[in-house]
Amino acid sequence: MEEQWAAIDTYANGLLVDQDEALRNAAGASREAGLPEIAVSPGQGKFLHLLALTNKARRILEIGTFGGYSTIWLARALPPDGLLVTCEREEGFAKKAWARIEAAGVADRVDLRTGKALETLPALEAEGLGPFDLVFVDADKAGIPDYFTWALKLSRPGTVIIVDNVVLEGAVTDATSPNPAVQGVRRFHEMVAAEPRVSATTMQTVGVRGHDGFTYVLVTG
Repeated sequence: MEEQWAAIDTYANGLLVDQDEALRNAAGASREAGLPEIAVSPGQGKFLHLLALTNKARRILEIGTFGGYSTIWLARALPPDGLLVTCEREEGFAKKAWARIEAAGVADRVDLRTGKALETLPALEAEGLGPFDLVFVDADKAGIPDYFTWALKLSRPGTVIIVDNVVLEGAVTDATSPNPAVQGVRRFHEMVAAEPRVSATTMQTVGVRGHDGFTYVLVTG
């Protein structure tokens, strides 16, 4: 079944997703770091790009830069005077991501902040950089509840918040799991369900990244 999922991704992406050298280099960040494929897939990157265009986003916040792949897709959806603030905890990842962002020609629209997101996000609020039109959360899953809290603080009615990797191959349904990532994702869903200022849905995804999913949150009030 997973081979079929990957084959469908390859077919659809080959027809609908154009990737230049800058995107291909950023897509190779996982292999370069000796890690499993943890960046979004080509189809998911294009989805984020189209979502930013549809939402006419001028300010985007990304929590979790990694190799810069999703950063490039999002930044390319911005107008020339737009701004994407992206947060990356690991300095080594940040340096390499910045080189890829420059190579993609979008450095003038990107503000890359290095350090723990829970230290960076309060600084963004203090600097008055919000509200953001679109927020993409793709960082450690145990921290998602805290990241969502800050995403909401830095939003406005109409802001879209996308939180990635919220299915975890189905593990999200296991209330007894000792895995901090699973418990973080479960807590996040509970927070969203109890939050009167948002409306949301979680969509499962299958493809070259296996079985996972994302939550689409619309800030309504």
